[in-house]
Parts: sequence; C-alpha cells; structure tokens
Amino acid sequence: MAWRLLLLLPLFSVAVSGNTAPSFTMTIVQVAEDLPVGANAFNLTATDADNDRLLYGMSGQDAYYFSVNAATGEVLLAASLDRETKARLSVIVTVTDQINTQVTGKLTIFVDDRNDNPPIFQKQPYTADVPESSPRGAFIFAVLATDQDLGVAARVQYAVVAVTPDDIKNHQLFYVLPNGTVVLNGSLSYNNQSTYYQIKINATDGGGQLDGAFVQQSSVAFLSVNVLDQPDLAPQFLNEPYVAWVPENCPLGTPVLTVSAIDRDKGVNFAVNYSLTDASVPFAINLTTGTITVSRALDREQLLSEEVLLTVLAQEEQLDIYNQVAQASATVTIQVTDVNDNTPQFYACELPSCDFTASPQSNFSASLEEHSSARVPMGGLRIVAHDPDKGVNGTFELRLQGPDATSFSVSPARITGTGAVQVLVKDPSTVDYERVRVMTVEIVANDTGNALNCCSVATVTIQLLDTNDHSPVFAQSVYKLRVLENSPAGTPLSSNITATDPDSGDFGRISYQLLPESILDVFAVNATSGQVLVRNGSWLDRESRSVYYATLQAVDGGNLTGSTLLEITLDDANDNAPLVSGAYNVFVSEGQDVSVQIQAFDNDEPGTNNSHLHFQLEPGPFSANFTIQPEAGVLRSRGPLDLEALDRALQGKVVVTVRVQDLGVPPLSTLVNVTVTVEDVNDNAPVFLQDSYNFSVREGLAGAFVGSVEAEDADQTEVHHRISFQLVSGGGSGSFLLRSVRLGPGHYQGNLSLDPDVALDYERLRPALFILTVQAENTGSGDALNVVPTTVRVQVLDVNDEPPSLAPDSPQDLSVAEDTPPGLLATLQASDPDTDHSLRFQELAVACHKGAADAGRLCQGWFYLAPNGSVFVNSSQMDYEQCDLVTITLRVEDTRTEEGSPYSSNETLRILIGDVNDNAPEFLPIKDTFVVVPEVAPVDLPVAVVKARDSDTGLQGMITFAIAEVAFLQDNGPNQTLSSVFKVATAPEGDLYVGSIQVASNLDGSSKGRYQVTVEAKDGGTPPLSSRAVLDIFTVDQSYRIRLVFSAPVSEVQDNTDKIKAALTMATKTTVYVAAIQSAVDAPQAKSPRAQAKSAMEAYFVYSNGTALGANQLSILVQSHQQALTELLQLGLTIIGPGAVAEPSKENQLIGVIAGLAGGLVLLLLVMILALVATSRSYRRKLKATKALKAASTLTAGAVQQGPAIPGTNKYNAEGANPILNLVLDPPADLGFDEDASSDSNSMNSLDENTVDDPAEGSPIAPALQRGRPGTLEQPGSREEPLAAALQDHRPNPASQPRDPSVTFTFSNPCLDTTDL
Repeated sequence: MAWRLLLLLPLFSVAVSGNTAPSFTMTIVQVAEDLPVGANAFNLTATDADNDRLLYGMSGQDAYYFSVNAATGEVLLAASLDRETKARLSVIVTVTDQINTQVTGKLTIFVDDRNDNPPIFQKQPYTADVPESSPRGAFIFAVLATDQDLGVAARVQYAVVAVTPDDIKNHQLFYVLPNGTVVLNGSLSYNNQSTYYQIKINATDGGGQLDGAFVQQSSVAFLSVNVLDQPDLAPQFLNEPYVAWVPENCPLGTPVLTVSAIDRDKGVNFAVNYSLTDASVPFAINLTTGTITVSRALDREQLLSEEVLLTVLAQEEQLDIYNQVAQASATVTIQVTDVNDNTPQFYACELPSCDFTASPQSNFSASLEEHSSARVPMGGLRIVAHDPDKGVNGTFELRLQGPDATSFSVSPARITGTGAVQVLVKDPSTVDYERVRVMTVEIVANDTGNALNCCSVATVTIQLLDTNDHSPVFAQSVYKLRVLENSPAGTPLSSNITATDPDSGDFGRISYQLLPESILDVFAVNATSGQVLVRNGSWLDRESRSVYYATLQAVDGGNLTGSTLLEITLDDANDNAPLVSGAYNVFVSEGQDVSVQIQAFDNDEPGTNNSHLHFQLEPGPFSANFTIQPEAGVLRSRGPLDLEALDRALQGKVVVTVRVQDLGVPPLSTLVNVTVTVEDVNDNAPVFLQDSYNFSVREGLAGAFVGSVEAEDADQTEVHHRISFQLVSGGGSGSFLLRSVRLGPGHYQGNLSLDPDVALDYERLRPALFILTVQAENTGSGDALNVVPTTVRVQVLDVNDEPPSLAPDSPQDLSVAEDTPPGLLATLQASDPDTDHSLRFQELAVACHKGAADAGRLCQGWFYLAPNGSVFVNSSQMDYEQCDLVTITLRVEDTRTEEGSPYSSNETLRILIGDVNDNAPEFLPIKDTFVVVPEVAPVDLPVAVVKARDSDTGLQGMITFAIAEVAFLQDNGPNQTLSSVFKVATAPEGDLYVGSIQVASNLDGSSKGRYQVTVEAKDGGTPPLSSRAVLDIFTVDQSYRIRLVFSAPVSEVQDNTDKIKAALTMATKTTVYVAAIQSAVDAPQAKSPRAQAKSAMEAYFVYSNGTALGANQLSILVQSHQQALTELLQLGLTIIGPGAVAEPSKENQLIGVIAGLAGGLVLLLLVMILALVATSRSYRRKLKATKALKAASTLTAGAVQQGPAIPGTNKYNAEGANPILNLVLDPPADLGFDEDASSDSNSMNSLDENTVDDPAEGSPIAPALQRGRPGTLEQPGSREEPLAAALQDHRPNPASQPRDPSVTFTFSNPCLDTTDL
C-alpha cells in the first residue's frame, strides 16, 4: 500500500498549488501486426481538468517500436511488428502539463494476428517405399505442415496438386486426408506402370486478413514414392511353340531342344527350375538349363505315336507373395523320325484285322480254276505284306520268281507300309489243269533302301481246279444307271442287267455280286436276279459325290466269272436350303430411297429349280413400305422415308424380313432381316407456342430478365431439332440479349434479358415500348425455311438506378517480369454516376496463355485482385516459359444499388509476363565420334560439333560457345592442359545453336591420345547463365602414316589424287588424308631394290570411330579388292609401306664413327688432366691439415672460437672461416675443419685421405662425434669420420628402418672452427 500513497503525493501537492495534474485513461491498446512502418498505431490520450497544454512521452524496453508526437500524442509505428515473435508489448507512457509532476503509466500493447505466415512442411524431404501390391486405401505417408498464425489462419488443408509422371492419368491415383496422410486411390504395378511417382502436395491455410485484404497462404512439398516390385507374376516361356525332331535309335543323352522361361518380375528375379510332368516319357530335362535329352532307347515302331507331347513345368525357386509356387507350363512336341531298320514280312491275314506282332510266314497255299482270266486273283490266298518303317523307309517292291512266275503277276508292284498282296493270272493259256495240277511261285519283297537286309520271300503253292470252259457274259461292258439322292433302302436302280452262260447244270447257274466291297456300304445286288438296289440312302448325297462306279460280277456254278462296269449317277433332290451372305444394316437419310441387293445362293444342282431362288417380303409393320424383285433380290423402298413418322423408341431403325426360297419340291427357304436405319435430316422448321409475346421490365436493371419465348421442332435428332433464338436488328434490339435454353428434345426456350451493359432510362425513351422481332432458327441448316419470326413487345417501367463502370483511364494491359516478388502491381479505377456508391472489384475468371495456346490453370493464384482494385503479385512461382499472358475477367459491383444490376460489364485485364534469364543453356547429347589427323589439320578446320538450346527468349536465349578447357590425354604418359589449340564458331540453326569446333593452331602429330575439350555455352542474359559439355577428339599420330610409292611423276600423282583417294576409299572404307606428295629424289631412299619410284605419297587411313589402318592392313585390304587394286596399279602404285623414316647413308655412318672416336680421345685427355689436378690438391690438403693440427694443439677452444656465426651468411666472425657444405644438415651438426681460401670446393670430404692422430684422451681439445640424444657424448674410440657420418645421416632411410626423429648428429672439435671442404 505504500506505493499507492506515494502516487497520491503529487495529487496532494497539486491540490495545494491549485492546479490538477493530468491523468491517463488508457491501459491497453491493440495494433495489427501488418501495420506498415510510419502508420498511426494509436493515440495517447490523457485528461487534464485545467486544460493545460500536455506533452506526451514513451519509454521502456519495447518503446523502440513506436515514435510519439509529444504535442499531439499520436503514436506512429517505427519498427515492424511480428506477433509470432512477440505478441505483447509493454511500455511506460508519460504525460505532463509542465506544471505538475510528470505522470507515468504502464501501457500494454497486444499485437493482433494477421495471416502473414504460410504453412511450413516439417521434416522434409518426404520419401516413401510402397509395395506394388498395396491395396486401394492403403496409407502411403503422413506429411505435416504447421502454420504459426492463429485461429482459422492456422488451419491447414492438404491437396494433391500434381503427380509426376503423367499427371492427367495419375492425378487421381493418390489423395490426402485432412490429417496429412497420403492414401493410395488405385492400384500400382511395377511392370506395367511407373516405378516412381512424385506427388506435389499443397498445404493451404484457412485464410485471413493481411494488408487490408483476405489472403490465403500456401506452400508445396514433394513426396517421392518408390514402387517396390513384388514377386506376383508367374514365369513366362520364351519362343513358344516348341517343336523338335529326333531320329529313332539315337544315343542316350542326345539333346533335343532347350526351353527357356524368365521371371516376369523386373525388380525381383528368382531362378527358374524346369521339370517334366510325365515321368513315363523317354525324355529328361535339365533342372536349371531346360535342355531336353533322350533318356531311354527310342523305337518309333514301339511308340504309341511318333509324336510325343511333353508338358514342361517352369517353377520359380522361391514362393510368390501369395505363398504359392509361381509356375508356368509349356507343351513341347517331339517328332520321332523314322530310320529304315525293318525288312518287309508276309502275314496270313486280311486287313484290317492283321496282328503284326505275330510271327511272319513264308509258305502260302491257294487254288485256281483252270483257264482263269487274266488279272483274276487266286482264291483262298490271304497275304499281307508289312514294313513297320514309315514313308520312303517303309516302301518296298514286289516281284515273282520261280518256275511258274511267267504265268502270274503280283499286285501291287509297290507297297508303302502295309498292303494286301494278290497273285493274278497273267497268261490264262498256261493255267491248264490238264497240263499241270500244281503250280508254284515265289513272292519277293525287296526293300531297296535297306541294302544290308533287303528282302524276304514267300512261297505260294497253287492248286488248279477243273472247271467248265465258259464264263458268264454280260451284254454290255458298261451300264449307266441313275438314282435320286437320299433314296430309301431297297430302291431298285435297274432290273434288266443279266449275264448269260451257255454251260448247263451247276456250271451254267449264275449268281451276282458287286465289287469292290466298299460299294456294298451304299448299294446291294440280288444274287439271283442281278437287280441292283440301294442299301443305305444316307450315303447318297449328290453335293458330296455325284457318281459311283462299281463292278457287277456274274459267277456260274463252276465259279467262272464275268463282269461289267456300272456307272451310277445321282439325281439331285431339293435337300439344301438357300444361304444368305452377310448381314444387312443399311443407313439412309430420311427423304431418300432405299436399294439393297440381297446376296444368296443354293448348294443344290445348278440350273435346276432346286437351286433357283425366289425373294419375297414377310408380313411385318414396315413390309408395306418396301418392295423386292423376286428374281434379282433387290429390296427397294416404295417412297422416301420420314424419321418423324417413326416411333422415337425405334431410334430410326426399320426392320424388314426377306424370305429367300428355292423352287424345289418341296421348296426350302431362309429368312434374313434387313435393318434400315433412317438418319434424321433437318426437314422441319421451328414453331413458336404463341403467336406473339408481351413483357414488361423496370428501367435501370441492367441484365434484368424480361421474359421467355418457346418454340418446338419436330425433328428427332439433337443436331436437327436444336433451336437458337436471335433478335432481328432494329426496334431497339441492341438493348436486349436472348439466350437459348433446352427444355427437352426439340423444345427450347429463349430467355430475353436486358444487356448488362445497357441500363434503360424511362425518361429518354419515347415511347417506352420496344417492339422486337425474335427469330427461332434451326441450327441444323441455314435454309430460310427453318427461320420463323414472332413479335415480342417489351414495356419499360420507370425505375431510378445507374450501374457502375470501369474508368476509361484504368489500365487494361499490365506488364510484369516473371521474377517480380509478391507485392502491389497496379490499381484499377472505376466510376459510378450515382453520387452515393460503394464500388468493389470482383474477379470472375483467370485464363492462362502461352503464345496462342491455352496454358490450363497454371497461373491460378499468381495474381490477386483486391476489392479496392489493387492488383497484387501473389506468387513467386511465375514462369514465362510456361505462361506469358494472364487475362483476368473482372467486373465492378456497386454494393449500395437499390434496384437493377449492381454490376458493371465484364472487363478483361491483360497481364503480360516478361521473360528473365532463368534458364541456362542445355546441351544436346553428343553421339558422334570426332577424329582429327594433326599433320593434315590446317587452322580453321572444323573437327567437331556441339548443339545447345535455351528456353529463354531474345538476347537471354542467344547462346555463345567458348572453349573452356582443353586437355590432351596421352595413351602412355601424363595428361597435358593446353591452350589456344581449338576455337569454336557459333551459328543459329532453328531453335538450336550450333558450335563448330575448329583447329586454332598447328597440332602435334607425334603425340598419341585424344583431346578432351570442355565447351562452355553461355546465354546473353544479365547476369549470363552457362553450362558445359565435354567431348573427346581422337588423334591419329604419325605412326599410322603410310607411304605409297608410284612410278608416275609428282605432277601426275597430284593430278590423279582424287582417283587414288577414291580407289583407296573403295578398298578400305576409310577416309583418306593425304599428308604429302613428293619426288622420290627428295624422299628417303627405300631399301627394296624394286622401289625405283618417281614419286611418293604420304597418307593416313582413318575410320569414323577414330581407328586407323597400318601399312600391313592397308596392303591386305587393297590386294583383296580386285577393282581397287587394278585402278591403283593403272595409276602407277608400286609399293605400300610405313611412313618415310630418314636413314643415314654409309658416308654419314663413317663420319659418325670418326666423330665418336675424336670425342672419346678428348674425353680421355680431360680425365687424365682432372686426375693430375686432384692428386696435387690432395697432397696440399694433407700438408695444411697437419699444420692446422699442430697450431690447434697450442690454443684453447675459447681462444680460437672468437664469436658465433654471422646469421644469414656462410661466414664465421673468426679469421680464416670458409663456406659450409651445400647440403641440408641438422642444425646442431657442426663439422669443425679449417682451410685457407685455396681449398677445392668440389671435394666431398677434405680429409678423405688425411689420417691425423687425435691428441691424447682427456685433452681439452679432443674432438668427439656425438650420435644419439642431444647432450650425450660418445666414447672417442667409436667416433666416425665427421663428413661421412653427416652424409650418411642425410641419405634416404630404408622403409624397413625408419629414422628416429630424436637422434641427431653433431661434431664438436675445440681445435677447429669450420666445416671447410
């Protein structure tokens, strides 16, 4: 309470003085955090009962945010506020009336939140690995964005903005829950879809006020989704179907075929094992390779089928995601081919009931009546010849041998596989019972393809039977019979075919039979009368077979036979109904005639009533509208078709049924439907539902609805019954708009309204009545018949209102650079003739354009139109390369309009986006190989090309190339960095820029390797952007230089250079570079005596990949190409060899030997002179060393060493000092020798040969060589020679014996004071 009493003291003093002190009436104020610096934040207010002049002030830790006008108390913002950094400020405010004591108070300032912070994604980057088998609705990832603002502005909403790749297809593949969880909305496939997705996620806050406008802040993040492959696919066989052939009797293990299967999972590949499902087959398969081999002996004749079907199972080694074995099967067809390994054999049986597994026979018996006719087979003889081989291997020949072979023949003469064998009479006159009763023949079966086991023989014993001498005889050799197809069994064909036999008794009794036996399935014969009958009428189908041939045989009692040929022709019966070709769907426009040709045919006999067709219409709802030609089958409409006459449910389809009938007895027919689709045409004009219309409208209501007119069109299709309404110009129609609305099929409404840009003024209209003409026009046709007018009367009612409008001087086109930061761009102006108005701008639509093309919704959010007309740049994502024009459709609203339209007409604001240099040049991939031959590469020769493009425009997209770096990479040597070797010339080419890399200076032809050239592309922006590309230029060095010697002179070779190069190019397919053409006199002489050349050409032969030919390779290629060799010989080519190398002649060699001997003598003299000088100096050193030792023995160390060495020199301050050894020795190493100035500075050791005895041990001048730690003294007897020890210490130590860094070498001699050498 004491502090309160202290506050009251000034009041008491004022009361005593008669003047009252001022007092504050405020303790809390609020200031928006987006208040601009310099704006009014609040006003300090205080009350003073005396109305004295007050002065205000402010202090405290947070006072620097504000500035106070002392006289008025107005507080201006001096520093920007940020609620998120500091939400509450506290200051001390003061006020004084300059009479009483200054009054202070504490003022709390709350910073009001504004939406000045976008949502911020946390813990980026976002990456998710998703198995491809994830179900729809699976959670992929959870993103989190936070907003530091408060309330609604801090509420974050998430949305998927784009999905890469193929946003159009994959945009709906993912969605985001309100909590930020990304959910899979479809199915993934590693093999059939993308293996990677990039999801662009937008986080937007709930919006709030910022700088006086409602603003929503947003930010984006990218989620990378990697699709993980799962083993969900079965293996797949390659190169199906599998078919192979293997010969029988092949060795076991013979490979037949290799199957191959792969795992279709691309990211998870398991090994595939192979197996056969049937273990009984004579084949096996390798588990891992899939090779099928023969596992058991193959005998085609013992197999059930020569075609063996194998089922191969391919199984993955590991289970799939369903915990099942992933497998696939394939069928392999193996044909076992035949080998001729069987001999034909004879069997006593009849086909087809022969058992060829039984033993064959070689003896057969038969009987034959005497005088049997030629070609008559023997009775009772059942022989079947069989060779189990196949095809050609199973083909064999039959012949007869034996004593009676000339009387008979064997049939057939050749059999393939199996056949019945008959022995036939060949010479009836020799078959005579009275001459011989038993005859014998041998049947030889000869397999000509089996030389080792070719033949088998069967002996036939023939018993001749005595018979009468006459055979039955028919009156005709051929009888032609006819019968109706499908005739029932028992139908007679003829009753008058009989044979006669003059014999009597049993020999004259005749019986009949039909041959061959196969004919008995169809026909039969009465054995007594010879009448031929139908046995099975179901076989009689003329369309399948129209003629049968049979032999009618007559046999008498003695079994003599006679025969005649029966030709049985089938007569046609009407047993086939007509067949109609194709389906008939006809499309015709209404008002046109229909003509359709029905195509039909009948398989019965042509030219008869059975195949003659007749067409007629079946009764139906539309049959009366059509006719059809009975013979031709042409269907026609009786008149034009009207779609409006048809039920709408039919959708314009008319179905007519046509019966196609033949003229057979009984007739057969077929029905076919012809569907005629009538397509609508615009043949009906619109009709208004009223003759005229009367409406009224109040004035001043711009765009107000006036009334509606209605019309109908009887056409059935949308395109033809669509109605549009138009106002006929005149009568004030320009003040109205008429919009068409579809109410139903063919029923439209025209809504009449005032033009939004026109406000009717009742006082200016005289009279206030509009008489308008409205036309209903059918848009399907421009024919005048389809335009119908009606009269509309509009009465204007008096109302007072005026709409706003955009000011004429308001900008319509704005320009902004694509890198412009968010902020105010321009302010639009609007006006309203009403005095009391409140105008507000509205943004209706935003359109994005790139050139003349639509850029979609890319620019949405780039700009913001404030209600006060301020246009703000609202995004930092503007991109000229994607959108260069933004059009904003806007209007102005008068919020205080009482009646009528409060809006102005729609206006378009064009914002032109300017390009900035934000794209660096981009090189195109370099796919070519570049080669240069340095010796023949002149300056300015182009050797390589690079190309680049820049997405920017103007100077910013103009590219200039430059050589950034050139390195020569030697094949066997260090790399070299070069300069001024190449240069580059830039030229435009369409939307690209081409850099031609050219030789800038002479190249070294002896170096082997390649040039690595770094090219820089720089655009013309400010600042410029650049990128680099590295390319290789391969060199062809002089080792590939080839010498071609010609017998022609130089001038002739020079004239024929093009022909020579063409011939060499033809032979080698290389590019020929000619380095020199010189006379043989100037060229080095060839060693070969044949090389009597007149001129020589030096050249290189280079392929496009950078490789070059050598002399031997060139010689081989030229000699192997006859045409090129001929041309080169004609041009005088004589020798191909390596490039010219100058070799010394014999004279030069002799001169070199003499010069060498002379140099050797001079060197010997120099050595001898140096030896003499060295010997002389050595003796001089010995003498001087002896003198020095004697003189030193009479002096102390202190007397001789008069001072330290002079720093920075090779001198001591003692008399007679000499230079130190030019070696890097340890600092404490001091080798003390003294010699006069005439000593030899080239000697390595001045005492090498001067052995001097040291004074006795214990002398104050005894020298000692110290090796080891500094401060230790070695025994005199173990001292080394000083210089040798110092040099030894400075030799490189072996790696196995590292030097101890703490060990040093020093030499101290009190008698000597230098290291004279």
